[in-house]
Amino acid sequence: MRALVQRVTAGSVVIDGETVGKIGPGLVILLGVAPDDTAKDAAWLAAKCANLRIFEDEAGKMNRSLLETGGAALIVSQFTLYGDCTQGRRPFFGGAAEPQVAIPLYEAFIAEVKKLGVPVATGRFGAYMQLEIHNDGPVTLMVESK
Repeated sequence: MRALVQRVTAGSVVIDGETVGKIGPGLVILLGVAPDDTAKDAAWLAAKCANLRIFEDEAGKMNRSLLETGGAALIVSQFTLYGDCTQGRRPFFGGAAEPQVAIPLYEAFIAEVKKLGVPVATGRFGAYMQLEIHNDGPVTLMVESK
């Protein structure tokens, strides 16, 4: 399981002209699921993302987590995180899980983040989405469960 984690001042996701998810300060998490991922991966990755110390403290050092700042998370499914670009010019997406595997794990990840007390907004799995991301810093990290 892969999470592209972005520290943001705000983020939103729009589907067919309708804003379906919106947050203020916090994290936008683009989540990719691999075929061999499990609920254990989802729980581990959710805790890792919520506890990453990437927010500034009073001294201006990245020393505080999402849990400590009280920020929110916008979680969006992103199968393209498993795009393999090593051959040719068209990415190969065979490393991404099929929807019957990915959807329950995407939902498990969301549930785990909520369980930690983080306010969560989401996109819609499989939908064509437009994201507005106000990257803060910018701070962008790739976190993987394996």
